[in-house]
Amino acid sequence: MPANRASFFEVPHAAIYTLMMVTVLASGFCFIQAGGPSAPAELLYRYGGMYASAIARHEYWRLLAYGFLHVNFVHLTMNMLCLVLWGAHLERRIGPSYFLIVYLCAMVFGAIIGNGIHATPYLTVGASGATSGILGALLCLWILGKLEVGFDFFAINIGLNIAFAFGNSRIDWGVHLGGFAAGLIACAVLDLIEKASPYVLRCKFPEAVKVDLTLLACSAALWTWSGQAQAFAPGFSGWSFILVVVLACCAIVKIVDLVLSMKKGLAIVVMVLAAANAAAVMLGGWALGSSCSPRWPTGIVPLDNFLAMFCPNAVLISGLAAVGAAAVTLWLCSKEISRGIEDVGFVGTSLRAERNRRHGL
Repeated sequence: MPANRASFFEVPHAAIYTLMMVTVLASGFCFIQAGGPSAPAELLYRYGGMYASAIARHEYWRLLAYGFLHVNFVHLTMNMLCLVLWGAHLERRIGPSYFLIVYLCAMVFGAIIGNGIHATPYLTVGASGATSGILGALLCLWILGKLEVGFDFFAINIGLNIAFAFGNSRIDWGVHLGGFAAGLIACAVLDLIEKASPYVLRCKFPEAVKVDLTLLACSAALWTWSGQAQAFAPGFSGWSFILVVVLACCAIVKIVDLVLSMKKGLAIVVMVLAAANAAAVMLGGWALGSSCSPRWPTGIVPLDNFLAMFCPNAVLISGLAAVGAAAVTLWLCSKEISRGIEDVGFVGTSLRAERNRRHGL
């Protein structure tokens, strides 16, 4: 174990603030619709609560949506507290891109495992599976000797989590345990990938590039799950198309790696990613516009108003959102652009040197 132990509390970082903002907005929107500090089951179901037949009906979007919804204000507060207390340590140690991967994997596989365990109809919401995955990932790092906390950190946090769960009969144990296992396994896999990547990749990707590629990969996954992808390749079956998407993602990562090793490569990569973000937003708007139909949820006034405004102007609104996505990307990555523009052959070399110094997470 490292000689210098980290403090019990850690200052949150960018990914945690972003996840908190999205979760609070999504849950708060439900509370506002319900007119109180809690949301009824019907409303949670409409917005994405996970239920028994969701996977059988190919409603894969619920595997993510349920994690941003909460039953009441206390439920939301407890999960956000766990996100801050545990997530700050993990994000500081592995960075925002890998943190997002662990968080989303725990959320998705927690829902899948929980769904397999349930023998009766159910409806579940909350970030508990994802936050349990954070704790599982921290335990993985501690086992590997790569986390500067003591055993008391896990004894206290796991003990309190179990005690709270036993005190609440509505806790979904399947999601908790599934998320914990998924976070532990995801962290171990990422460690293996980091150890193996020097044999495949030349450069250590800057964190901004890794985050952007992660978000684009998530968008590609949602696009594939939604069924929209099959419109471009009707000859492929579901699993074969997923394999093609995975291979395409691997090829893109290698291309980015090669470009980063060139002069001005970092600036080029950021510019291309800005264009890719704009294309992803445009494609998402097109998919949403093509889905406008009576099968959308009814009786939710803000959603009805949004669809009434969006559907007739889907192309225009999607185009403006795409331009905004590109502009935000360029603004957030301004330091990387400046570094890439000023590159006279040193940036690629330093990235390669950083890759050579890395040994796992």
